[in-house]
Amino acid sequence: MHFRRQLTPGRLRLIMPELLRSSATLQHNVIVRPRTVSGIAHVQLDDLTAEAVERAKPIAFLCLQTSPGNYQAWVAVRHSSDPDFTRRLRKGVGADPTASGATRIAGHPNFKEKYAPNFPRVEITHLAPGRITSRDELEGQGIVAPREEPKTSRPRVSPTYAGPRKWPSYQRCVENAPPNHSNTGPDISRADFAWCMTAIDWGWGVEETAALLMEQSSKARENGEQYALTTAQNAGAAVQRRRGQVAK
Repeated sequence: MHFRRQLTPGRLRLIMPELLRSSATLQHNVIVRPRTVSGIAHVQLDDLTAEAVERAKPIAFLCLQTSPGNYQAWVAVRHSSDPDFTRRLRKGVGADPTASGATRIAGHPNFKEKYAPNFPRVEITHLAPGRITSRDELEGQGIVAPREEPKTSRPRVSPTYAGPRKWPSYQRCVENAPPNHSNTGPDISRADFAWCMTAIDWGWGVEETAALLMEQSSKARENGEQYALTTAQNAGAAVQRRRGQVAK
């Protein structure tokens, strides 16, 4: 597994042909993570069904089929850095709320072990170059989930945990995770998020939680360090929100 940070579009185009050739030989995935520039946030809507991706097409500049029956859409939102809005957009469309912001290259095989030996090829299913939207436009279309009222009931993860400082069971989080969209197994993204929430609530820091997630989670190893860190950061923010709700 190799990481190349801060690549410009020009540099990426230059190295991509050889990168794709060598990765195909080794059966390695090529994954890119777009960065937010010039006040435009790139929001990933991941793990979409065929029905959900149709709802996303009018707002997306790119839609991909990453595996049979599994889709992904990308939306460019002007002047939006609010993580809660991003979460509500994902919830409204029916996407994975803990998406990592990384995507596979169209035209290249998806080298997940479960697809071997007939690896599906990532395909572009919709393209609208230059399409940029706004929070007002998205909310006006009725596809953004409403804001949630603060909960007064006790959260599932206790903010007052005072037990020994140990790591939670990752396997238990996997066993308790809901099924993934294709009903082929547990939703590992949700398991990762739940495990990180529990670990942080038990007193572990975000960075050390992300580091151990890389060892525990197959999805974290596949998507890289940024996925693990983003998952841990989102989990930490969720723990803080729940603590604030209980304190009210």
